[in-house]
Amino acid sequence: MATRARVRAPELIGKGGWLNTGDQQYTLADLRGRIVILDFWTFCCINCLHVLDELRELEEKHRDTVVIIGVHSPKFVHEAEHQAVVDAVERYQVHHPVLDDPELATWKQYAVRAWPTLVVIDPEGYIVGQHAGEGHAHAIAKLVEELEAEHDAKGTLRRGDGPYVPPEPEATDLRFPGKAVLLPGSGNFLVSDSTRHQLVELEPDGETVVRRIGDDQFKEPQGLALLPDGRVVVADTVNHALRVFDPETGSVERVAGTGKQWWQGSPTSGPALDVDLSSPWDVAWWQGKVWIAMAGVHQLWTYDPEAGTVEVAAGTTQEGLVDGPAGEAWFAQPSGLAADGDRLWVADSENSALRYVSHDGSGYVVGTAVGTGLFDFGHRDGEAGQALLQHPLGVTALPDGSVAVSDTYNHALRRYDPASGEVTTLATDLREPSDAVLVGDDIVVVESARHRLTRLRLPESAVRVDAVAHRTQRAATEVAPGELRLDVVFQAPSGQKLDTRYGPSTRLIVSSTPVELLVSGEGTGTDLSRDLVLNPAVAEGVLHVSAMAASCDDDPANEYPACHVHQQDWGVPVRLTAGGATRLPLVLAGLDG
Repeated sequence: MATRARVRAPELIGKGGWLNTGDQQYTLADLRGRIVILDFWTFCCINCLHVLDELRELEEKHRDTVVIIGVHSPKFVHEAEHQAVVDAVERYQVHHPVLDDPELATWKQYAVRAWPTLVVIDPEGYIVGQHAGEGHAHAIAKLVEELEAEHDAKGTLRRGDGPYVPPEPEATDLRFPGKAVLLPGSGNFLVSDSTRHQLVELEPDGETVVRRIGDDQFKEPQGLALLPDGRVVVADTVNHALRVFDPETGSVERVAGTGKQWWQGSPTSGPALDVDLSSPWDVAWWQGKVWIAMAGVHQLWTYDPEAGTVEVAAGTTQEGLVDGPAGEAWFAQPSGLAADGDRLWVADSENSALRYVSHDGSGYVVGTAVGTGLFDFGHRDGEAGQALLQHPLGVTALPDGSVAVSDTYNHALRRYDPASGEVTTLATDLREPSDAVLVGDDIVVVESARHRLTRLRLPESAVRVDAVAHRTQRAATEVAPGELRLDVVFQAPSGQKLDTRYGPSTRLIVSSTPVELLVSGEGTGTDLSRDLVLNPAVAEGVLHVSAMAASCDDDPANEYPACHVHQQDWGVPVRLTAGGATRLPLVLAGLDG
């Protein structure tokens, strides 16, 4: 084995305490002798949810030697609420201990810069690996096997049951429902019962269960949309697929996606059943196609049922808020869709924004009605240019041309009126509303964290709410104006090498908000290091960094080596100060020397 740096792991501190441990509190000393994997996550983050799924096999295979600990580090104010973390741990079926760190104390101690980040600690309490982003499960599994062998031989490995204690299940008809649709004819509701991996049909009262659909077809389904023929297309989110449910026959069939997650370099169009998708979160029928909020890659795709094809419709996979021609626009985890005539409304959750797609005669274009980007959010009504949302997941077109927004982390239903350009609040005291369905003069809200549908009369006047505005808690990195060396650290996993068979196997994309922040250094290249020049006239901003590296098994005798893609997007808030850092290291995989 290669010699590793010996860096003592800082203590685990979290004001919210421990979950999934039967109320037992732990320190690193209590875990000595075990291989510990810290998963720094936040429950709004689709990439974090991908990593939870990536780790499940490793967690099961090495249950007697490995302890995975989720360190919950909030981006949004709502995510710092302890009950919200408790809900998320159940919602996403986290089967390991979680440390609730609302003040980012442990995040800061480990110098984490991105969600998700994985840190590996050996049985003697030293950090031996760090990985940011997705696609690292194979590398960590290899490292775990090496650590098991090494510490077995040294006598420092302690096997046995881990500290995980499952919470008591609660009996409710729905469990963290995601989206709903009104079925024609019957007036019944069809609801995606996400945590139970089913669809549930309810009578018009929104409470009485008619039937449950999908014993084993779905995995955390979310979006639902009626097709013209009365069938329902379902965003089967964690299965990375679209399925169609026929309410008449009860049949369910997969119509798009392979069941595998889309990665950079995979096809972006073609026969629907042959193209990978990535966490489709919502669907809508618009202009003769099913539009897909592809949350996992920050894009919108379309599925054409007649042709049986899928393709990218908008977004570059870069995470952020950029308007313009659809192919050049940036989204950040689009999670809600609603068609309204010549516009498709989009709840762009990580941007805390209401976006839209329209056609200008020459092609589709993307615009923004409410929201400014990844770091500003809150609850503020008034003129749309200064109004604020907090991680909305749903959007519903209203008959008067306005739009209702399920403002999830504000626990509110909001309204945007394109005619007046104003944002108002329709209702508060909802609990993580994720969708809403119009039924006559009423609106039925999916209260996801209350596990129910709630019927409201559409109010004639707005609710008065005291305005609040927030920025993400992450402290800005102080950097010097002028030259800044950006180093993305990537060390190929043990037994692998960079895949250079078909050219460069790495990619680095750099941009900034505002664009004036970067004098030079923006753009795409293949070197994971780059010299940037920062504008001294810009006091602060955000560096957007996207890195990808592909590695393959290093065995000349293997004609078809297994290859893996590692990727991560960083949004790094920076403040320009004299004497600030002149080097910015971002760890994709390995340790920064």
